[in-house]
Amino acid sequence: MSDNKTGKQATDHTYRGRFAPSPTGPLHFGSLIAAVASYLEAAAAGGEWLVRIEDIDPTREQPGAATAILRSLEAHGFEFDSPLFQSTRLAEYDEIIAKLSAKDAAYSCSCSRKELRATATHGVTGPIYPGTCRLGAATESRPAISVRARTNNKLVEFTDGLQGTLSCCPETEIGDFLVRRGDGLVAYQLAVVVDDHHQNISHIVRGTDLLEPTFMQLCLQRLLRFPEPRYMHFPIATAADGSKLSKQTGAPPLDDSRASENLLAALQFLQQDLSNIDKSLKSNDILKIASKGWDAGMLKGVRRLRIGV
Repeated sequence: MSDNKTGKQATDHTYRGRFAPSPTGPLHFGSLIAAVASYLEAAAAGGEWLVRIEDIDPTREQPGAATAILRSLEAHGFEFDSPLFQSTRLAEYDEIIAKLSAKDAAYSCSCSRKELRATATHGVTGPIYPGTCRLGAATESRPAISVRARTNNKLVEFTDGLQGTLSCCPETEIGDFLVRRGDGLVAYQLAVVVDDHHQNISHIVRGTDLLEPTFMQLCLQRLLRFPEPRYMHFPIATAADGSKLSKQTGAPPLDDSRASENLLAALQFLQQDLSNIDKSLKSNDILKIASKGWDAGMLKGVRRLRIGV
């Protein structure tokens, strides 16, 4: 990846990657693809691979899911240290939001979702906030219910390891986005940026469903003067009807008793050469061999792949 002209890039001296599932249910095949791609990219670079449980939205979390995810990763041969749980980091998020607000890089918002749906236009990451509260619209009769990061019209550009150079004008294409939701919970975009910095993550390997949100994360990294990780977005897995494979679309949980078969299927989806992998090997041995032949370039420019094709 070429250096970004408007921000600092993390150095290549120490590779630190991560896999960051939300405990909304057990891992499925799409999750495994994300784990395999990020793990092998880190292993091929001789770097570290961290696991982070993104448990900041209790309204969506499933009891026991975090334990099941970690157990499934171990069953599939992934090696990692104790994971970081985002729920232990709430005080840090509060401090960062206060810091952004103090420098006028974020502001309180009293607009409801209903009002936003009625007034917003659609941008690259969803509805574009029309800026109603930019000048302090919150009053006693309309108390602030959320906090938004203030965007500007400076072009945000980055070069993705697989998808090439991408750019966006945050103010006109994204709008001021949430860093704290109306229900008081910290927004994903803020938490992920703060924790990637906290964990010194140098490289982020994930699916193309998170490609556009990268622009919001870059905005926050620059507002906070954090080094910017290098990004690589691999194609997401889709069902026969073209829908993304996910918990929401009914993707079945991984069968941990078939770990080796699952890994081989994930490697095949990721267009890797399986000719030198003995299919009778245990899962951890499959990962070790796959890391030596890992070639992410096979996925260059591809954003979606149908399972089984």
